[in-house]
Amino acid sequence: MQKKGRLELTWAGKSYETESFEPRLLVEDKEKSYGDDSPNMLIHGDNLLALKALELDYMEAVQCIYIDPPFNTGGRIDASGQEIGYDDGLEHSIWLDMMYVRLKLLRNLLNPTGLIYVHIDDKEQAYLKVIMDEIFGRKNFVQMIAVKRASPAGFKVINPGPLTVTDYILLYAKDKTLMKYIPQRIPVGYDENYNLIINNPNDDPENWSFSKLVDLLYEQYGFKSWKDASNAWGTNWKTVRNSLLGDVALKNADRVVSVRDPHKPSQLIKEKMIESKSNGGKVIEVKRDGMRPIYIFEGGSLSFYKDKLRQIDGELTPTEVLTDFWADINFAGMAKEGAVQFKNSKKPEKLIKRILELSTEEGDLVLDSFAGSATTAAVSLKMKRKFITIELAPHCYSHCLPRLMRVVDGEQSGISKAVNWNGGGGFKFYELAPSLLVKNDKLPIYQINPSYTFEMLCEAICKIEGFRYEPQDVFHGHSSEKRFIHITTEFINARYIKSLSARLAEGQALLIYGTKIQSNMVLPDNIEVKKIPKDLLEKCDFESEVQ
Repeated sequence: MQKKGRLELTWAGKSYETESFEPRLLVEDKEKSYGDDSPNMLIHGDNLLALKALELDYMEAVQCIYIDPPFNTGGRIDASGQEIGYDDGLEHSIWLDMMYVRLKLLRNLLNPTGLIYVHIDDKEQAYLKVIMDEIFGRKNFVQMIAVKRASPAGFKVINPGPLTVTDYILLYAKDKTLMKYIPQRIPVGYDENYNLIINNPNDDPENWSFSKLVDLLYEQYGFKSWKDASNAWGTNWKTVRNSLLGDVALKNADRVVSVRDPHKPSQLIKEKMIESKSNGGKVIEVKRDGMRPIYIFEGGSLSFYKDKLRQIDGELTPTEVLTDFWADINFAGMAKEGAVQFKNSKKPEKLIKRILELSTEEGDLVLDSFAGSATTAAVSLKMKRKFITIELAPHCYSHCLPRLMRVVDGEQSGISKAVNWNGGGGFKFYELAPSLLVKNDKLPIYQINPSYTFEMLCEAICKIEGFRYEPQDVFHGHSSEKRFIHITTEFINARYIKSLSARLAEGQALLIYGTKIQSNMVLPDNIEVKKIPKDLLEKCDFESEVQ
Protein backbone atom coordinates (compact mmCIF):
# COMPACT_ATOMS: atom_id res chain seq x y z
CA MET A 1 0.00 0.00 0.00
CA GLN A 2 1.37 3.39 -0.97
CA LYS A 3 2.15 5.62 1.96
CA LYS A 4 -0.03 8.70 2.06
CA GLY A 5 1.80 12.00 1.78
CA ARG A 6 0.98 15.12 3.73
CA LEU A 7 -1.48 17.68 2.46
CA GLU A 8 0.19 20.24 0.22
CA LEU A 9 -0.56 22.73 -2.53
CA THR A 10 0.86 21.95 -5.96
CA TRP A 11 1.15 24.11 -9.06
CA ALA A 12 2.99 24.19 -12.35
CA GLY A 13 6.70 24.91 -11.83
CA LYS A 14 6.67 24.55 -8.05
CA SER A 15 10.21 24.96 -6.64
CA TYR A 16 11.13 22.57 -3.88
CA GLU A 17 14.75 23.38 -3.19
CA THR A 18 16.66 26.54 -2.31
CA GLU A 19 20.09 24.95 -2.07
CA SER A 20 20.90 25.65 -5.72
CA PHE A 21 20.77 29.43 -5.31
CA GLU A 22 24.15 31.10 -5.11
CA PRO A 23 24.73 32.71 -1.69
CA ARG A 24 25.88 36.12 -2.90
CA LEU A 25 28.14 38.44 -0.99
CA LEU A 26 26.82 41.55 0.70
CA VAL A 27 29.12 44.50 -0.02
CA GLU A 28 28.86 47.51 2.28
CA ASP A 29 28.53 50.94 0.66
CA LYS A 30 30.13 52.97 3.44
CA GLU A 31 29.06 56.27 1.88
CA LYS A 32 25.42 55.28 2.41
CA SER A 33 25.82 53.66 5.83
CA TYR A 34 24.66 56.06 8.53
CA GLY A 35 24.84 56.64 12.26
CA ASP A 36 26.81 54.59 14.74
CA ASP A 37 28.54 51.26 14.18
CA SER A 38 25.30 49.32 14.32
CA PRO A 39 24.63 45.76 13.10
CA ASN A 40 21.40 46.97 11.43
CA MET A 41 21.31 46.24 7.69
CA LEU A 42 19.58 47.93 4.75
CA ILE A 43 20.18 45.73 1.69
CA HIS A 44 19.54 46.68 -1.92
CA GLY A 45 19.00 43.65 -4.13
CA ASP A 46 16.82 40.68 -4.97
CA ASN A 47 15.48 39.41 -1.67
CA LEU A 48 15.73 35.76 -2.72
CA LEU A 49 19.47 36.04 -3.28
CA ALA A 50 19.88 38.32 -0.26
CA LEU A 51 18.13 35.82 2.02
CA LYS A 52 20.40 33.10 0.68
CA ALA A 53 23.38 35.37 1.40
CA LEU A 54 22.20 35.78 5.00
CA GLU A 55 21.42 32.12 5.58
CA LEU A 56 24.77 30.94 6.94
CA ASP A 57 25.47 33.85 9.31
CA TYR A 58 21.89 34.37 10.53
CA MET A 59 20.59 30.82 10.72
CA GLU A 60 17.89 30.80 13.48
CA ALA A 61 18.93 34.30 14.60
CA VAL A 62 15.79 36.29 13.71
CA GLN A 63 13.15 36.70 16.43
CA CYS A 64 10.40 38.29 14.35
CA ILE A 65 9.72 38.41 10.61
CA TYR A 66 7.14 40.75 9.11
CA ILE A 67 6.66 40.79 5.34
CA ASP A 68 4.18 42.62 3.18
CA PRO A 69 4.72 40.92 -0.20
CA PRO A 70 3.02 41.92 -3.46
CA PHE A 71 -0.65 40.96 -3.27
CA ASN A 72 -0.74 39.82 -6.91
CA THR A 73 -3.76 41.97 -7.71
CA GLY A 74 -2.51 43.36 -10.99
CA GLY A 75 -1.43 46.79 -9.79
CA ARG A 76 1.89 48.07 -11.12
CA ILE A 77 4.11 50.28 -8.98
CA ASP A 78 6.82 52.56 -10.37
CA ALA A 79 10.21 53.26 -8.82
CA SER A 80 8.73 55.96 -6.59
CA GLY A 81 6.10 53.64 -5.20
CA GLN A 82 3.23 55.18 -7.17
CA GLU A 83 0.59 53.04 -8.81
CA ILE A 84 0.83 53.50 -12.59
CA GLY A 85 -1.92 51.29 -13.93
CA TYR A 86 -2.91 47.71 -14.24
CA ASP A 87 -1.75 44.64 -16.05
CA ASP A 88 -1.93 40.93 -15.39
CA GLY A 89 0.84 41.25 -12.83
CA LEU A 90 2.39 37.97 -11.82
CA GLU A 91 0.75 34.86 -13.18
CA HIS A 92 -0.71 32.97 -10.23
CA SER A 93 1.65 30.01 -10.21
CA ILE A 94 4.64 32.33 -10.53
CA TRP A 95 3.46 34.28 -7.49
CA LEU A 96 3.07 31.07 -5.50
CA ASP A 97 6.55 29.95 -6.52
CA MET A 98 8.00 33.33 -5.57
CA MET A 99 6.47 33.08 -2.11
CA TYR A 100 7.30 29.39 -1.59
CA VAL A 101 11.06 29.60 -2.07
CA ARG A 102 11.32 32.78 0.00
CA LEU A 103 9.27 31.39 2.86
CA LYS A 104 11.53 28.33 2.99
CA LEU A 105 14.57 30.56 3.43
CA LEU A 106 12.78 32.76 5.95
CA ARG A 107 11.94 29.72 8.05
CA ASN A 108 15.65 28.82 8.18
CA LEU A 109 16.46 32.28 9.55
CA LEU A 110 13.71 32.26 12.19
CA ASN A 111 14.68 31.53 15.79
CA PRO A 112 13.00 28.47 17.39
CA THR A 113 11.09 30.91 19.63
CA GLY A 114 10.33 33.31 16.78
CA LEU A 115 7.19 34.32 14.88
CA ILE A 116 6.53 35.27 11.25
CA TYR A 117 3.74 37.65 10.17
CA VAL A 118 2.75 37.69 6.48
CA HIS A 119 0.47 40.54 5.37
CA ILE A 120 -1.87 39.57 2.52
CA ASP A 121 -5.30 40.30 1.03
CA ASP A 122 -8.28 38.00 0.51
CA LYS A 123 -7.34 37.10 -3.08
CA GLU A 124 -4.24 35.08 -2.12
CA GLN A 125 -4.80 34.44 1.57
CA ALA A 126 -6.18 30.91 1.22
CA TYR A 127 -3.40 29.73 -1.11
CA LEU A 128 -0.74 31.36 1.04
CA LYS A 129 -2.02 29.63 4.15
CA VAL A 130 -1.76 26.21 2.52
CA ILE A 131 1.87 26.71 1.49
CA MET A 132 2.69 28.13 4.93
CA ASP A 133 1.05 25.07 6.49
CA GLU A 134 3.37 22.97 4.33
CA ILE A 135 6.55 24.90 5.18
CA PHE A 136 5.95 25.75 8.85
CA GLY A 137 3.56 22.92 9.73
CA ARG A 138 -0.16 23.21 10.46
CA LYS A 139 0.57 22.68 14.14
CA ASN A 140 2.58 25.91 14.14
CA PHE A 141 -0.25 28.08 12.80
CA VAL A 142 -0.99 30.63 15.52
CA GLN A 143 -3.63 32.99 14.18
CA MET A 144 -5.13 34.70 11.15
CA ILE A 145 -5.51 38.36 12.04
CA ALA A 146 -8.07 40.50 10.24
CA VAL A 147 -6.88 44.11 9.97
CA LYS A 148 -9.38 46.86 9.23
CA ARG A 149 -7.61 49.14 6.75
CA ALA A 150 -10.50 51.31 5.54
CA SER A 151 -13.99 52.52 6.40
CA PRO A 152 -17.10 52.41 4.22
CA ALA A 153 -17.05 56.07 3.24
CA GLY A 154 -16.96 58.21 0.11
CA PHE A 155 -16.90 56.40 -3.20
CA LYS A 156 -16.69 53.03 -1.45
CA VAL A 157 -20.29 53.35 -0.29
CA ILE A 158 -21.73 53.88 -3.76
CA ASN A 159 -19.33 51.57 -5.57
CA PRO A 160 -21.30 48.54 -6.81
CA GLY A 161 -20.54 45.08 -5.46
CA PRO A 162 -19.27 43.73 -2.13
CA LEU A 163 -17.15 46.12 -0.11
CA THR A 164 -13.81 44.94 1.28
CA VAL A 165 -12.17 46.88 4.11
CA THR A 166 -9.83 44.26 5.61
CA ASP A 167 -6.41 42.77 5.02
CA TYR A 168 -5.13 39.63 6.69
CA ILE A 169 -1.97 38.75 8.57
CA LEU A 170 -1.04 35.06 8.74
CA LEU A 171 0.86 34.38 11.96
CA TYR A 172 3.04 31.27 12.30
CA ALA A 173 5.58 30.13 14.84
CA LYS A 174 8.81 28.31 14.09
CA ASP A 175 7.80 26.03 16.97
CA LYS A 176 4.51 26.85 18.66
CA THR A 177 5.56 25.02 21.84
CA LEU A 178 8.53 27.38 22.21
CA MET A 179 7.23 30.63 20.71
CA LYS A 180 7.79 33.96 22.42
CA TYR A 181 4.41 35.67 22.37
CA ILE A 182 3.74 38.60 24.70
CA PRO A 183 -0.04 39.17 25.12
CA GLN A 184 -1.16 42.76 24.63
CA ARG A 185 -4.12 44.91 25.56
CA ILE A 186 -5.54 47.71 23.42
CA PRO A 187 -7.17 51.01 24.43
CA VAL A 188 -10.97 51.11 24.39
CA GLY A 189 -13.62 53.62 25.35
CA TYR A 190 -15.66 53.67 28.52
CA ASP A 191 -17.65 50.46 29.06
CA GLU A 192 -21.22 51.38 30.10
CA ASN A 193 -21.55 48.10 32.00
CA TYR A 194 -19.34 49.62 34.69
CA ASN A 195 -22.24 51.65 36.06
CA LEU A 196 -22.01 51.18 39.84
CA ILE A 197 -19.74 52.79 42.42
CA ILE A 198 -19.00 51.48 45.92
CA ASN A 199 -19.79 54.22 48.43
CA ASN A 200 -17.82 52.73 51.33
CA PRO A 201 -14.96 50.64 49.89
CA ASN A 202 -13.05 50.57 53.22
CA ASP A 203 -15.84 48.73 55.02
CA ASP A 204 -16.23 44.97 55.06
CA PRO A 205 -17.52 43.80 51.65
CA GLU A 206 -20.78 42.49 53.15
CA ASN A 207 -21.54 46.06 54.24
CA TRP A 208 -20.79 47.72 50.90
CA SER A 209 -23.44 50.02 49.51
CA PHE A 210 -23.71 51.09 45.90
CA SER A 211 -24.80 54.10 43.87
CA LYS A 212 -25.24 54.56 40.17
CA LEU A 213 -22.17 56.14 38.55
CA VAL A 214 -24.37 58.43 36.48
CA ASP A 215 -25.97 59.83 39.68
CA LEU A 216 -22.49 60.80 40.91
CA LEU A 217 -21.86 62.57 37.60
CA TYR A 218 -25.14 64.47 37.73
CA GLU A 219 -24.46 65.43 41.35
CA GLN A 220 -21.09 66.91 40.35
CA TYR A 221 -22.80 69.11 37.76
CA GLY A 222 -25.77 69.98 39.95
CA PHE A 223 -28.28 68.03 37.87
CA LYS A 224 -31.25 66.32 39.51
CA SER A 225 -32.11 64.10 36.52
CA TRP A 226 -31.29 63.19 32.95
CA LYS A 227 -33.71 65.88 31.80
CA ASP A 228 -31.51 68.54 33.43
CA ALA A 229 -28.46 67.04 31.70
CA SER A 230 -30.18 66.93 28.30
CA ASN A 231 -31.26 70.55 28.62
CA ALA A 232 -27.75 71.64 29.60
CA TRP A 233 -25.77 69.55 27.10
CA GLY A 234 -28.07 69.82 24.09
CA THR A 235 -28.89 67.25 21.42
CA ASN A 236 -25.59 65.36 21.90
CA TRP A 237 -26.08 65.08 25.63
CA LYS A 238 -25.71 61.26 25.65
CA THR A 239 -22.31 61.48 23.92
CA VAL A 240 -21.19 64.19 26.34
CA ARG A 241 -22.50 62.17 29.30
CA ASN A 242 -20.65 58.98 28.32
CA SER A 243 -17.42 60.89 27.79
CA LEU A 244 -17.73 62.45 31.24
CA LEU A 245 -18.71 59.09 32.75
CA GLY A 246 -15.47 57.69 31.37
CA ASP A 247 -13.53 60.43 33.18
CA VAL A 248 -15.37 59.80 36.44
CA ALA A 249 -14.83 56.04 36.15
CA LEU A 250 -11.13 56.57 35.51
CA LYS A 251 -10.74 58.78 38.61
CA ASN A 252 -12.62 56.31 40.80
CA ALA A 253 -11.47 53.09 39.13
CA ASP A 254 -10.75 51.25 42.40
CA ARG A 255 -14.42 51.45 43.42
CA VAL A 256 -16.30 51.47 40.08
CA VAL A 257 -17.73 48.02 39.34
CA SER A 258 -19.84 45.99 36.95
CA VAL A 259 -21.98 42.95 37.75
CA ARG A 260 -20.98 40.17 35.36
CA ASP A 261 -21.54 36.46 34.85
CA PRO A 262 -18.26 34.82 35.93
CA HIS A 263 -16.31 32.75 33.37
CA LYS A 264 -16.66 29.00 34.03
CA PRO A 265 -17.80 29.35 37.66
CA SER A 266 -17.11 26.52 40.09
CA GLN A 267 -19.93 24.73 41.85
CA LEU A 268 -19.26 26.80 44.98
CA ILE A 269 -19.53 30.06 43.02
CA LYS A 270 -22.77 28.89 41.42
CA GLU A 271 -24.23 28.19 44.85
CA LYS A 272 -23.13 31.61 46.15
CA MET A 273 -24.67 33.30 43.08
CA ILE A 274 -28.03 31.66 43.85
CA GLU A 275 -27.70 32.63 47.53
CA SER A 276 -26.95 36.27 46.65
CA LYS A 277 -30.28 36.72 44.91
CA SER A 278 -32.12 36.44 48.18
CA ASN A 279 -29.76 37.92 50.77
CA GLY A 280 -31.00 41.50 50.71
CA GLY A 281 -28.41 42.93 48.33
CA LYS A 282 -25.38 42.06 50.44
CA VAL A 283 -22.00 41.18 48.90
CA ILE A 284 -20.71 37.67 49.48
CA GLU A 285 -16.93 37.46 49.64
CA VAL A 286 -15.43 34.15 48.45
CA LYS A 287 -11.79 33.91 49.54
CA ARG A 288 -9.28 31.84 47.53
CA ASP A 289 -5.79 30.60 48.47
CA GLY A 290 -3.11 32.69 46.76
CA MET A 291 -5.69 34.51 44.63
CA ARG A 292 -7.89 37.58 44.90
CA PRO A 293 -11.33 37.07 46.44
CA ILE A 294 -14.41 36.84 44.26
CA TYR A 295 -17.25 39.17 45.24
CA ILE A 296 -20.76 37.85 44.52
CA PHE A 297 -23.58 40.38 44.23
CA GLU A 298 -27.20 39.96 43.10
CA GLY A 299 -26.59 36.82 41.09
CA GLY A 300 -23.32 37.83 39.47
CA SER A 301 -19.71 38.66 40.32
CA LEU A 302 -18.23 42.14 40.71
CA SER A 303 -15.65 43.23 38.11
CA PHE A 304 -13.55 46.27 39.04
CA TYR A 305 -12.89 48.99 36.48
CA LYS A 306 -9.31 49.28 37.73
CA ASP A 307 -8.60 45.83 36.27
CA LYS A 308 -9.24 47.20 32.78
CA LEU A 309 -6.69 49.99 33.13
CA ARG A 310 -3.20 49.86 31.66
CA GLN A 311 -0.45 52.32 30.81
CA ILE A 312 -0.49 52.68 27.00
CA ASP A 313 2.02 55.07 25.44
CA GLY A 314 2.44 56.77 28.80
CA GLU A 315 -1.29 57.24 29.47
CA LEU A 316 -3.53 55.30 31.88
CA THR A 317 -6.49 54.10 29.85
CA PRO A 318 -9.19 51.39 29.84
CA THR A 319 -8.20 48.39 27.75
CA GLU A 320 -9.29 45.00 26.54
CA VAL A 321 -7.35 41.90 25.50
CA LEU A 322 -6.09 41.98 21.90
CA THR A 323 -7.95 39.55 19.65
CA ASP A 324 -7.61 38.43 16.03
CA PHE A 325 -9.53 41.47 14.77
CA TRP A 326 -7.52 44.71 14.70
CA ALA A 327 -9.85 47.61 14.00
CA ASP A 328 -8.18 50.27 16.11
CA ILE A 329 -5.21 51.15 13.87
CA ASN A 330 -5.87 54.00 11.49
CA PHE A 331 -4.58 53.41 7.94
CA ALA A 332 -5.68 56.87 6.80
CA GLY A 333 -3.59 60.00 7.06
CA MET A 334 -0.21 58.30 6.87
CA ALA A 335 1.19 60.61 4.22
CA LYS A 336 3.48 62.36 6.69
CA GLU A 337 4.85 59.21 8.35
CA GLY A 338 8.51 58.94 7.55
CA ALA A 339 8.20 61.87 5.13
CA VAL A 340 7.81 59.41 2.22
CA GLN A 341 4.92 58.99 -0.20
CA PHE A 342 4.12 55.36 -0.95
CA LYS A 343 0.59 55.05 -2.29
CA ASN A 344 -1.46 52.01 -1.24
CA SER A 345 1.54 50.18 0.16
CA LYS A 346 2.82 52.03 3.20
CA LYS A 347 1.78 50.46 6.49
CA PRO A 348 1.19 52.47 9.68
CA GLU A 349 4.06 52.52 12.13
CA LYS A 350 1.52 51.70 14.83
CA LEU A 351 0.80 48.36 13.11
CA ILE A 352 4.46 47.34 13.17
CA LYS A 353 4.80 48.61 16.74
CA ARG A 354 2.06 46.22 17.83
CA ILE A 355 3.66 43.29 16.03
CA LEU A 356 7.03 43.96 17.67
CA GLU A 357 5.40 44.34 21.09
CA LEU A 358 3.75 40.94 20.64
CA SER A 359 6.90 39.15 19.53
CA THR A 360 10.09 40.90 20.60
CA GLU A 361 12.03 42.65 23.30
CA GLU A 362 14.75 45.30 23.07
CA GLY A 363 17.79 43.95 21.26
CA ASP A 364 15.92 41.23 19.34
CA LEU A 365 16.50 40.91 15.58
CA VAL A 366 13.65 41.80 13.18
CA LEU A 367 13.62 40.97 9.45
CA ASP A 368 11.54 42.44 6.62
CA SER A 369 12.50 41.16 3.16
CA PHE A 370 9.94 43.33 1.32
CA ALA A 371 11.03 46.69 2.73
CA GLY A 372 8.69 48.93 0.71
CA SER A 373 9.07 52.32 2.37
CA ALA A 374 11.13 50.83 5.28
CA THR A 375 8.39 51.13 7.90
CA THR A 376 9.48 47.94 9.70
CA ALA A 377 13.08 49.11 9.91
CA ALA A 378 12.04 52.60 11.07
CA VAL A 379 9.89 51.19 13.87
CA SER A 380 12.59 48.69 14.85
CA LEU A 381 15.06 51.55 15.27
CA LYS A 382 12.65 53.56 17.38
CA MET A 383 11.86 50.54 19.58
CA LYS A 384 15.55 49.61 19.98
CA ARG A 385 15.35 46.35 18.04
CA LYS A 386 17.98 45.25 15.56
CA PHE A 387 16.82 44.93 11.97
CA ILE A 388 17.61 43.56 8.52
CA THR A 389 15.51 44.89 5.65
CA ILE A 390 15.77 44.20 1.92
CA GLU A 391 14.44 46.08 -1.11
CA LEU A 392 15.11 45.47 -4.80
CA ALA A 393 13.43 48.50 -6.38
CA PRO A 394 15.11 51.91 -6.87
CA HIS A 395 13.03 53.36 -4.04
CA CYS A 396 15.54 51.64 -1.75
CA TYR A 397 17.60 54.77 -2.50
CA SER A 398 14.79 57.32 -2.84
CA HIS A 399 12.58 56.19 0.07
CA CYS A 400 14.18 53.66 2.41
CA LEU A 401 17.61 55.23 2.75
CA PRO A 402 16.56 58.84 3.47
CA ARG A 403 13.75 57.70 5.77
CA LEU A 404 16.08 55.67 7.96
CA MET A 405 18.61 58.50 8.00
CA ARG A 406 15.89 60.81 9.29
CA VAL A 407 14.95 58.28 11.97
CA VAL A 408 18.56 58.12 13.18
CA ASP A 409 18.50 61.94 13.30
CA GLY A 410 15.38 61.86 15.50
CA GLU A 411 12.38 62.46 13.20
CA GLN A 412 9.08 62.72 15.09
CA SER A 413 6.38 61.19 12.91
CA GLY A 414 4.56 57.92 13.48
CA ILE A 415 5.23 56.32 16.87
CA SER A 416 8.12 58.61 17.83
CA LYS A 417 6.33 60.41 20.67
CA ALA A 418 4.70 57.23 21.97
CA VAL A 419 8.10 55.57 22.46
CA ASN A 420 10.00 58.75 23.41
CA TRP A 421 12.22 58.57 20.32
CA ASN A 422 14.92 61.23 20.14
CA GLY A 423 17.22 59.67 17.57
CA GLY A 424 20.30 57.49 17.73
CA GLY A 425 21.51 54.15 16.43
CA GLY A 426 22.44 53.58 12.83
CA PHE A 427 22.58 51.11 9.98
CA LYS A 428 24.88 49.76 7.30
CA PHE A 429 23.91 49.90 3.64
CA TYR A 430 24.71 46.85 1.51
CA GLU A 431 24.59 46.06 -2.17
CA LEU A 432 24.20 42.52 -3.40
CA ALA A 433 27.41 41.50 -5.12
CA PRO A 434 27.32 40.16 -8.69
CA SER A 435 27.68 36.45 -9.29
CA LEU A 436 31.05 34.91 -8.43
CA LEU A 437 31.30 33.10 -11.77
CA VAL A 438 30.41 34.56 -15.15
CA LYS A 439 30.53 33.21 -18.68
CA ASN A 440 33.61 33.99 -20.73
CA ASP A 441 32.92 36.46 -23.53
CA LYS A 442 34.64 34.34 -26.16
CA LEU A 443 34.75 30.77 -24.85
CA PRO A 444 31.90 28.51 -23.61
CA ILE A 445 33.34 28.39 -20.12
CA TYR A 446 32.88 30.09 -16.75
CA GLN A 447 35.47 32.28 -15.08
CA ILE A 448 35.88 34.23 -11.86
CA ASN A 449 34.06 37.55 -12.07
CA PRO A 450 36.73 40.20 -12.90
CA SER A 451 35.13 42.57 -10.35
CA TYR A 452 36.00 40.20 -7.48
CA THR A 453 39.02 40.87 -5.32
CA PHE A 454 40.87 37.93 -3.82
CA GLU A 455 39.21 38.62 -0.48
CA MET A 456 35.77 38.55 -2.11
CA LEU A 457 36.68 35.28 -3.85
CA CYS A 458 37.63 33.71 -0.52
CA GLU A 459 34.50 34.92 1.25
CA ALA A 460 32.26 33.76 -1.59
CA ILE A 461 33.72 30.25 -1.68
CA CYS A 462 33.38 30.01 2.09
CA LYS A 463 29.69 30.88 1.78
CA ILE A 464 29.12 28.35 -0.98
CA GLU A 465 30.81 25.55 0.96
CA GLY A 466 29.16 26.47 4.27
CA PHE A 467 32.32 27.71 6.02
CA ARG A 468 32.41 30.77 8.23
CA TYR A 469 34.75 33.31 6.63
CA GLU A 470 37.34 34.20 9.30
CA PRO A 471 40.86 34.47 7.79
CA GLN A 472 43.56 33.36 10.21
CA ASP A 473 47.10 32.30 9.34
CA VAL A 474 46.87 30.26 6.10
CA PHE A 475 43.22 29.36 6.61
CA HIS A 476 40.33 31.46 5.25
CA GLY A 477 37.51 29.97 7.28
CA HIS A 478 36.18 27.02 9.25
CA SER A 479 33.02 24.94 9.48
CA SER A 480 33.96 23.49 12.86
CA GLU A 481 36.90 23.44 15.24
CA LYS A 482 38.46 20.68 13.18
CA ARG A 483 37.61 21.51 9.56
CA PHE A 484 39.22 24.42 7.72
CA ILE A 485 39.34 25.86 4.22
CA HIS A 486 42.19 27.40 2.19
CA ILE A 487 41.78 29.22 -1.12
CA THR A 488 44.55 30.15 -3.54
CA THR A 489 45.24 31.25 -7.10
CA GLU A 490 48.77 29.83 -6.92
CA PHE A 491 49.80 26.48 -8.40
CA ILE A 492 48.91 23.63 -6.04
CA ASN A 493 51.41 20.75 -6.06
CA ALA A 494 52.67 18.16 -3.59
CA ARG A 495 55.03 20.62 -1.91
CA TYR A 496 52.21 23.18 -1.48
CA ILE A 497 50.00 20.48 0.08
CA LYS A 498 52.78 19.40 2.43
CA SER A 499 53.32 22.96 3.71
CA LEU A 500 49.62 23.34 4.49
CA SER A 501 49.39 19.89 6.05
CA ALA A 502 52.08 20.88 8.54
CA ARG A 503 49.77 23.62 9.87
CA LEU A 504 47.07 21.13 10.83
CA ALA A 505 46.83 19.61 14.28
CA GLU A 506 45.92 16.01 14.91
CA GLY A 507 42.31 15.29 13.95
CA GLN A 508 41.95 18.41 11.80
CA ALA A 509 40.93 18.39 8.13
CA LEU A 510 41.42 20.86 5.28
CA LEU A 511 39.51 21.72 2.10
CA ILE A 512 41.62 23.48 -0.55
CA TYR A 513 40.24 25.42 -3.51
CA GLY A 514 42.56 26.45 -6.33
CA THR A 515 42.60 27.53 -9.95
CA LYS A 516 45.71 25.52 -10.96
CA ILE A 517 46.20 22.01 -9.57
CA GLN A 518 48.84 19.36 -10.27
CA SER A 519 47.22 16.23 -11.61
CA ASN A 520 47.58 12.75 -10.11
CA MET A 521 48.61 13.96 -6.65
CA VAL A 522 48.36 11.53 -3.75
CA LEU A 523 46.57 13.41 -0.97
CA PRO A 524 46.59 12.75 2.77
CA ASP A 525 43.28 11.38 4.11
CA ASN A 526 42.52 14.65 5.89
CA ILE A 527 42.96 16.93 2.84
CA GLU A 528 40.55 17.47 -0.09
CA VAL A 529 41.37 19.59 -3.16
CA LYS A 530 38.77 21.20 -5.42
CA LYS A 531 39.10 23.11 -8.66
CA ILE A 532 37.87 26.62 -9.45
CA PRO A 533 35.49 26.96 -11.28
CA LYS A 534 34.63 23.31 -12.07
CA ASP A 535 33.74 22.15 -8.56
CA LEU A 536 31.94 25.39 -7.75
CA LEU A 537 29.61 24.89 -10.71
CA GLU A 538 28.47 21.63 -9.13
CA LYS A 539 27.50 23.41 -5.90
CA CYS A 540 25.01 26.04 -7.09
CA ASP A 541 23.48 27.99 -9.94
CA PHE A 542 25.51 31.04 -10.94
CA GLU A 543 22.87 32.42 -13.30
CA SER A 544 20.09 33.05 -10.76
CA GLU A 545 17.70 35.71 -11.94
CA VAL A 546 15.13 37.70 -10.01
CA GLN A 547 11.93 35.68 -9.73
